[in-house]
Amino acid sequence: MRLFHLALSLLMLAGVSAQAGEKEIRQAFQKSFPGMEIASIGKTPYGGLYEVVADGQVVYASADGKYLVLGNVIDLQSRQNLTAARNAKLMEVKWSTLPLAKAIKEVKGNGSRKLAIFSDPDCPFCRKLEPELEKLNNVTIYTFLYPIEGLHPEAVQTSKKIWCESDRLKAWKGYMLRNEKPKSKGDCANPVDEIVALGAKLKVSGTPTLILENGQRVPGYVPADKLEQLLSAASRK
Repeated sequence: MRLFHLALSLLMLAGVSAQAGEKEIRQAFQKSFPGMEIASIGKTPYGGLYEVVADGQVVYASADGKYLVLGNVIDLQSRQNLTAARNAKLMEVKWSTLPLAKAIKEVKGNGSRKLAIFSDPDCPFCRKLEPELEKLNNVTIYTFLYPIEGLHPEAVQTSKKIWCESDRLKAWKGYMLRNEKPKSKGDCANPVDEIVALGAKLKVSGTPTLILENGQRVPGYVPADKLEQLLSAASRK
């Protein structure tokens, strides 16, 4: 959001030559936006623009390094939003990097398809998602307890209590589907703080956030029929 506020003020990237390239654009960004994290800069095949991945978002710079372009690039022939597709690719999570042993695991049917969810026990949309998950079959669901304390002050302790139950899956479902309070004290060794840190690293900004086996990230509530389509597509890749 910091980048967007700066862009809206129409600041110009100054002090570079007329034939600026990757090096010069990086220097211009660092001069105009000190402290901003620049992940990559590369020339695009359209409009003479350079793609700049900064603070986790895609923006564009003119070839001469003087202008910042904020917005979506649309391929009019295919009607594809190239910027949205690029952002989605950048937000992918490699499945093998997820610490699945630190999630609540549920195997439905043959469990052949895979789904990971960052979920807050006190998030209304997470609760709305749970009945939709009940409709799925042939999927293994890994639920990472990801309480957002700033929104739900009691969610951290509730997450720890659920993890410390002898049957975590039963406790999770009981709480999310029937509002049954966990009985444990939540004082066992648990991964809640680690998952909160992981979520921050992955830039999980809201719950629920779903991760498919092909790495695709899907934010927010998704109905069962749409989930079926996403799971089937991910399992084919």
